[in-house]
Amino acid sequence: MMTNEKKFNGKSEVYSKYRPDYPDQLVKDLVAKNKLNKKSMIADIGSGTGIMTAKLLNLGIKVFAVEPNKEMRNTAIENLKDYKGFFSVSGSAENTTIDENSIDLIVVAQAFHWFNVEEFRKECQRILKPSGIVALVSNERLIEDEITKDIAAAYRKYCPDFKGFSNGLMDASEIYDTFFEEGYTLNTYDNPIIYTKSSFIDRHLSSSFSLKPDDEFYPMLVESLRNIFERHEKNGYLTLSNITKCRCGVV
Repeated sequence: MMTNEKKFNGKSEVYSKYRPDYPDQLVKDLVAKNKLNKKSMIADIGSGTGIMTAKLLNLGIKVFAVEPNKEMRNTAIENLKDYKGFFSVSGSAENTTIDENSIDLIVVAQAFHWFNVEEFRKECQRILKPSGIVALVSNERLIEDEITKDIAAAYRKYCPDFKGFSNGLMDASEIYDTFFEEGYTLNTYDNPIIYTKSSFIDRHLSSSFSLKPDDEFYPMLVESLRNIFERHEKNGYLTLSNITKCRCGVV
């Protein structure tokens, strides 16, 4: 059975290029509301290829990017090597290897659904300073959107590991209530994603549950994605409804 950390093997390049970004305002709000500055320390847990890490680094803050997958981590190192505040860490959500009581803010962007929630919570308590905060960030599709329904149907048909978007965790409020025992704030940002045909197909091939080129059904999945784009595109572009949620609190 493939472990979570290996599910993105062979997908780091396409992930880096085509995964959705996060709103600039969300990152600015995180920094402002938590009174962070250039002396602050952030841990980006499950940092992948460094999409969120880059946005934090652009504000001049030091970031420990913790990622267990070697391919994803190496892509981040290559992409972010010119930032002085970038520190790549080979670790997991449950064992970051970061020093105790050293972190002002923990950010998790589109990765919380892979974690052992209770073990991650303990690790957050270990590495955060007494006033430290955890921010869980997720890009979430609008399930009632016709395009999203078509994409889900294609995944269900060809991808046996598909359990729903975000591994079925979208809006699973009881999990967040358990993780943030003292409650949390929820901020939502409109973040529609505009695709060309190639970026639409490649983004949907970058998912952990999506097929790889050596799978016999891979050509059929690609063709299905191509057909979805062509049904919904306007003037060569497809706009996919998307919101970005940030759940922020003490653990």
